[in-house]
Amino acid sequence: MSALEDARRFYARLMAANAASADPRLEEIFAGVPREAFLGPGPWTVIAGTSKITTPGADPIHLYQNVLVALDADKGINNGEPFLHAMWIGKLAPRPGEIVSHIGAGTGYYTALLARLVAPGGAVTAFEIEADLAARARTNLKAYDNVRVVHADAVTSGLPLSDIIYVNAGVAAPPAQWLKALRPGGRMVFPWRPAEQVPLALLVTRTTTGFACDPFMRSWFIPCVGASAIPDAAKIPTRQEASRSRSIWLLEDRPPDRTATAVLGDVWFSSKPIAGSGN
Repeated sequence: MSALEDARRFYARLMAANAASADPRLEEIFAGVPREAFLGPGPWTVIAGTSKITTPGADPIHLYQNVLVALDADKGINNGEPFLHAMWIGKLAPRPGEIVSHIGAGTGYYTALLARLVAPGGAVTAFEIEADLAARARTNLKAYDNVRVVHADAVTSGLPLSDIIYVNAGVAAPPAQWLKALRPGGRMVFPWRPAEQVPLALLVTRTTTGFACDPFMRSWFIPCVGASAIPDAAKIPTRQEASRSRSIWLLEDRPPDRTATAVLGDVWFSSKPIAGSGN
């Protein structure tokens, strides 16, 4: 085994362990999707806190660590923290045959992982609003016949009915149409940023009686175009209120009550769990 193969295998073991998932495919899939294929030629710029560090050379071995790699440093767009994405993917538990909408796909690395996890029979629609990144993703994902890359605004474009919605841009609240696009039993993970001091990742599950939510970790992503502004007349949660949120409701279905932790646009968040959700 070459040094690169050894590094890739160790990286995959770390990702699978961090995912805390029972899915035995995760390690193999992280090992089988070369990260360098989605980052362009090296050397690469790695983001470390507020610093930018250039890798010593163009050897892909430098990429098999839990590091952020710049895709567009001027716009603050990077390839994402692998540990975070491994954890998110583990929580979503993609299964063969499922339909995925990936919002903010970048150059397609995590799209590729999702595509492998829902094969055979599943498919991924990858939305990317930045034209150059969408073009790179389309090239990078040519070998994945179950992926469709769409250069579009996922806030104003209609999402296909989905078992999984994977959001990689910070939103003040999920647009109502994203929630409506979830199939029964469907899951959505997104970075919730209703205020500067509330950077949380939320897992949403559509049950037979509503949308259960679980704020499970801190998370920060660049803002989602069209869904990051705080709407007028919003009830903005404190960090404590946000962390107590256990369900999301559409205003058209139910008005906010005393359990409301946040009211933002067309949706509101409640501290009351969905009956039977286990929250």
